[in-house]
Amino acid sequence: MGEHLSRREFIKKSAGAAIGLGTLLPSWFQAFAQEERATTLVQVKGPVVAAVRKAVDLLGGMSAFVQKDQRVLLKPNASFGSPPEWGATTSAQVVKTVAEMCLEVGARKVIIFDHPLQSPAICLKQTRLKEACSDLDGVTVVLSDRQRFFEQVTVPDGSALSQVEVAKEVLKADVIINLPTAKSHSATGVSLGMKNLMGLIWDRGHFHQATDLHQAIAELSTVIRPNLTLVDATRALVTGGPRGPGKILDLNAIVAGLDPVAVDAHVIQMTPWQNRSLTGKQVAHISAAHDLGLGKIDLEQVQLTEVELG
Repeated sequence: MGEHLSRREFIKKSAGAAIGLGTLLPSWFQAFAQEERATTLVQVKGPVVAAVRKAVDLLGGMSAFVQKDQRVLLKPNASFGSPPEWGATTSAQVVKTVAEMCLEVGARKVIIFDHPLQSPAICLKQTRLKEACSDLDGVTVVLSDRQRFFEQVTVPDGSALSQVEVAKEVLKADVIINLPTAKSHSATGVSLGMKNLMGLIWDRGHFHQATDLHQAIAELSTVIRPNLTLVDATRALVTGGPRGPGKILDLNAIVAGLDPVAVDAHVIQMTPWQNRSLTGKQVAHISAAHDLGLGKIDLEQVQLTEVELG
């Protein structure tokens, strides 16, 4: 990481800090994230590959997020062995395009990781992630359901969580890019960016059964802080989530931004979910994340750039 501490070293040196697993942010990021500056989101509609590339370009290009020789963690939703057309998992085309962009700016290693809820072998086959990325040198796809791939960390000032086992790849990464799909969820209403981070923990059962699920999701976002969230909203599973099948809407969009709360709040308003029109304030884990100071939930405070490609 050059002059930067590793995530693991940073945690040890700032055990009580609210930034949790956040990297030491470069000066451009600090300026971009200043409280008085409007949050910037981008929404691009058009062919998938072109839309992904345009969305990242509008945020400064991949070189604004990934530096030469850095290790990058990509977190798609690959939790289910559902057919891609069900919309329960992130499009392999979206994931591959982001991986390619990381390599193009000099990333040393790109790890695509998820902790699937079904057999890793089945999820690898059905999501087509490994097949899609097989020709990319420096890219590794890891879907793991083994506890040895996880490590316990402290959640500073958590009320629902005091500790959580996170993927070791989180601690190794210089950069984290969150690549959720857009879908409904039976327990949380929607599964977008912040909910997708549950695929980086070991014990989902604790979140669902032993604590306040929504508060736990919000607190997880205080210790796993993606540098970029890019939502695959090319199609949305608006009923029947998280696994599907259900009703699919073709939104034909990529939504991206640095503010995880604003990204989720924007995607929620793109379509009804489970036959209900929602705002970010009506989804408990997004509202809780806003209350923790993790981002803007009022879209009037968000600077949105919309592009439709020909």
